Amino acid sequence: MPHPVASSAKEGLKEIAAGLASAPLFAGLSAHQVKRLAGFAKVRDIDPDTFVVKHGDTGIGFYLILAGHVQVRRSGRVLARLGPGEFFGELALFDGRTRSADVVTLEPTRVVVLSRWEFWGFASEHPTMLRTILQAMAQRLQESAPSPSQ
Repeated sequence: MPHPVASSAKEGLKEIAAGLASAPLFAGLSAHQVKRLAGFAKVRDIDPDTFVVKHGDTGIGFYLILAGHVQVRRSGRVLARLGPGEFFGELALFDGRTRSADVVTLEPTRVVVLSRWEFWGFASEHPTMLRTILQAMAQRLQESAPSPSQ
């Protein structure tokens, strides 16, 4: 009979891998690479009305929402509402700049957290996947950039 902790850990890994595989940032990775990356991430349950990140704090990682919703705010103004399958903080994987906005939970929220040092631990084992991730990031940045006529 399997040990309950081992089963729980295995289920957690499956949940993380499924979440990461659904994120456009990691869509170009193979199933094996996503599973390996999932081993470097953690799941975190966050209470409602909790700051996940605060404007001005140093960005240390990437967050992928598995369940619940968050609001992205800057100077009291709501910039976005994000839910399951959406993510934020991806630039923190590559630099230590400060956060550009607050992100606050609107309800009980479950996220996958991947810190910069965990990401680079994975990247050192799988350097070829960086190209895939950087291409996805470049596309996301290009899509979010204002058009010249704006």
